[in-house]
Amino acid sequence: MTASTTPSVITLDLPHLGNRCHLVHDGARALVVDPPRDLAAVEGAAEEAQLEIAAVADTHVHNDYLSGALGLARRHGADYLLAADEPVEFERVGVRGGDVLEVGRLSVRVIDTPGHTRHHQAFLASYGDGPGALFSGGSLLHGTVGRTDLVDPALTATLAAAQWQSARTLDELPPATRLHPTHGFGSFCAGGVTAGPDAGTPTVADQRATNPVLQLDRDPFVEALVAGFGPYPAYYRHMGPLNRAGSGRRRPRPSRRLALEELLDARDRGAWLVDLRPRRSYAAAHLPGTLGIEYGAQFATYVGWLVPWGAELVLLTPSGVDPAPALTDLAAIGIEGVATFALDGAAHGDQPTGRYRVADWADWVSGSGGDPDLRARRVLLDVRQRDEHDAGHLRGSVHIALQDLPARIAQVPPGEVWVHCRSGFRAGIAAALLARAGRSVVHLDDDWQRVAGSAVPRPRPAARPAG
Repeated sequence: MTASTTPSVITLDLPHLGNRCHLVHDGARALVVDPPRDLAAVEGAAEEAQLEIAAVADTHVHNDYLSGALGLARRHGADYLLAADEPVEFERVGVRGGDVLEVGRLSVRVIDTPGHTRHHQAFLASYGDGPGALFSGGSLLHGTVGRTDLVDPALTATLAAAQWQSARTLDELPPATRLHPTHGFGSFCAGGVTAGPDAGTPTVADQRATNPVLQLDRDPFVEALVAGFGPYPAYYRHMGPLNRAGSGRRRPRPSRRLALEELLDARDRGAWLVDLRPRRSYAAAHLPGTLGIEYGAQFATYVGWLVPWGAELVLLTPSGVDPAPALTDLAAIGIEGVATFALDGAAHGDQPTGRYRVADWADWVSGSGGDPDLRARRVLLDVRQRDEHDAGHLRGSVHIALQDLPARIAQVPPGEVWVHCRSGFRAGIAAALLARAGRSVVHLDDDWQRVAGSAVPRPRPAARPAG
């Protein structure tokens, strides 16, 4: 590095969490910001770049995943930086706004940025006279800010006002300061839809031109931000206490493989049996009483949202498919000690299988095989979020957001239920829930845009600062 360069940043995308982790370094020593519980990617990136992990920081006590910061710091003999005013059950280096720390040749300034949480902080890394790198956590994001209703509903508006002021504090940094938030890449911690330049790393100057928090006065911003908050996963309420106890520092409880008899015993005693296969494979044949949640980036989010916290859980995978990635994703949000079962041919042969139809929008338009009685008894169930439904939906459809369906299945009108979402993923989960409850179901596994021309639009919600 020369005196005119900016700090080097390695960004790790964490799609299963909807977040990013960052390693900022001087070519030899690194500060890791907001690491996940699974440290393999972080340590792999440091090793590949030949970096010593000299310090680890959390911008805040996270509400959406278990932090790996304490464990990473202890493994590498590094300082763990966290706001001094955060009440936690472990030792750390408590930092306050205005503190300046040296990490190798980097200068790291702590900036108090309350809003997303009460004691939220940002970290500004700089070297020489070049532009700094700002690690804003859940404060100033790309085109929005972090939501303010996760700590305490009674503090939502107060923290939203603090979020507005914190954004202006960050806006006072040099315009070329590069912005590296943690949230806003799929996490429900973002207060709205994130946006940014088409290429390159956004800067503070970019946000001045695009981010509503820097364009609205405080009171209109607070009102619009709070009004725009949607639901968030049920498991979030457990993350803060677990992180304050430092739970992410220990290894997850191990899993074990079940035999068929053990699986059936688990089902009989009320365990949740989650089938990870692709949604069309699940629809074609599955063990009765199971729930199909196709494995992918959103898998852990919806398991944590739909399966009651602390319930016994068994993952069903095709024979020969390693369940380790799914177990790792679940451990990232504190779900561990999960059993697994291999769905081989013998297991299916020993048990009757469930199945339901998969269709597309052309099938919906053409009816139910030309039978007018069946067509009259069809129910179209929309399981998208409220804002998606309000933006446009089909006349006569019933709306129940996916996360509300387990408690509201009895409210689904009688008849053959055709269930849809935006792309088919959430509808696949909803179809499995309905089939598990004994309903006749058809999974509309198709893109909403193919039928959007037939939608009956409602007035779009008033523009809100979070996007």
